[in-house]
Amino acid sequence: MTKRLLVSYLLVTVVVLLLLELPLGVLYGKRERERISTDLEHDATVIASIYEDALESQTQPDTRAADEYGRRTGGRIVLVDRDGISVLDTGGPVDRDFSTRPEVAAALAGTVVSGERPSDTLGTDLLYVAVPVASGGNVHGALRVTIDNSEVHERIQRYWLGLAGIAAVTLAVVAIVGWAIARSVTRPIQRLQADAARYAKGELTGAATVMTGPAELRDLSSAMAAMARQLDDLLAAQRSFVADASHQLRSPLTALRLRLENLEPVLPAHQADRLDAAIDEVDRMTRLVSDLLRLARADERPATEVVDAARIIADRLDTWTAVAETRGVTLRSHGLDQQAFVHAVSGGVEQIIDNLIDNALNASASGGTITVTVASTPDGVDLAVSDQGPGLDDGQKVAALRRFWRGDTSAGGTGLGLPIVAALTAASNGRLALTDASGGGLTVAVRLVRPTDERSEV
Repeated sequence: MTKRLLVSYLLVTVVVLLLLELPLGVLYGKRERERISTDLEHDATVIASIYEDALESQTQPDTRAADEYGRRTGGRIVLVDRDGISVLDTGGPVDRDFSTRPEVAAALAGTVVSGERPSDTLGTDLLYVAVPVASGGNVHGALRVTIDNSEVHERIQRYWLGLAGIAAVTLAVVAIVGWAIARSVTRPIQRLQADAARYAKGELTGAATVMTGPAELRDLSSAMAAMARQLDDLLAAQRSFVADASHQLRSPLTALRLRLENLEPVLPAHQADRLDAAIDEVDRMTRLVSDLLRLARADERPATEVVDAARIIADRLDTWTAVAETRGVTLRSHGLDQQAFVHAVSGGVEQIIDNLIDNALNASASGGTITVTVASTPDGVDLAVSDQGPGLDDGQKVAALRRFWRGDTSAGGTGLGLPIVAALTAASNGRLALTDASGGGLTVAVRLVRPTDERSEV
């Protein structure tokens, strides 16, 4: 944005300079040529008056005045009689016929003529003035004065160079001042953008950037900071409520389950199914409360620590293998024989793998296979769990990350497994992806960040 503003300032300045300096340069060149032409015509008229008597009496003119003018101005004077034959020429021999020259012919006809013409002999442009030499209404001859026009061109060129220098200095000043102004506008906007990006990531507790820009941007920064503080307070209150409510519900649910189990010996046999159903609902509520407590803790974004994901997953697989065998499901693993250090929140890897395997078991039929893979990549460490269940379509993959969504309502579960995984992954600065498994079913992949220097972390 700074470059765009600076370019716009320079473009406006260039347009203004062109509108001002082009007409000024053209006008100066025109006025300079007119001035030189007028002065030359005046000189020619004065010199013609000097030689008027000599032409009228047809006597040899005195060349001293013409020679003096030639030495002083560098001009050439040609004086011709009424027949166009030169009687005085400061730049060549006399008795030459100039009657064929247009400007001389016009002067002999009584007209003052001025203009420019190229000179092949001198290799330059000449500025000339031809005036008639007359008295009493009779033209006795003509006088032509020519000067080298290169001096006029050089003077005009110097003027154009001066204008170009002024333009260059102006552009330099505008560039410096424009850059400072643009930076004073864009720097606060960049800070606002950084704050907005930080808020979007959920980092609402950081101090707002001190604004030094325009008042409107300072007000906007203060409003954004106040909004972030209010959001953080609301989210903290919500997490605290969920955590407190979940924690407080655990004990009543445990007591309720014990009371229901104590009723089993005194209930008639035909009521046993209803009692088992009630105990199952209590168990489901207990799992829901535990999941809500985990979700609330994950949303708090605790500090990360360096852990060996491969070792943790291998330990958890020892526990889940027995559970999988009771359901007739095979649990396989790859890549657990090497260390895989990652940054993760405390207990995050355990909860991630537990929820993923639990979801995979719920989706797998007897005889199915669940594959757990740990692989190191240039970007981090990938943890993937693949099942051979029915899988999810694209819309269901998006919905599965929403809290309390369950694809199969007949199966047990709270609908918080994948949202907990997503929250723990985000808190660990990782990424989560749901894709179709190669043999059918669903693959949930979590990419966690490796330490910068694994050896130092170990």
